[in-house]
Amino acid sequence: MAEVEFHPRAIEEARHARRRYARVSQRLAARFMSELDAGVAAISASPTQFSPYQHGTRYYRLPNFPYLLVYFESVSDAVLLLAVMHTNRRPGYWRRRLP
Repeated sequence: MAEVEFHPRAIEEARHARRRYARVSQRLAARFMSELDAGVAAISASPTQFSPYQHGTRYYRLPNFPYLLVYFESVSDAVLLLAVMHTNRRPGYWRRRLP
């Protein structure tokens, strides 16, 4: 299993999305967080399993929400989660976060 480290901005993005869903329903916010946690676990278990994306990254698509978890694999058996990216907003904004 690879260790998954969150970029500080990715943490902010996850919190922002959770707050937005919580305004609609606490249950919806909990479902979002559950899917996010499942995605992080899947990435940790098998980082190379998911589709290559841009600039040497890969992504995991949340099944029921319009978000991608964009991550970068390092050579030291660690993964840097760069963005919790809404699929309809500013693609590629996270590129400056690449190591």
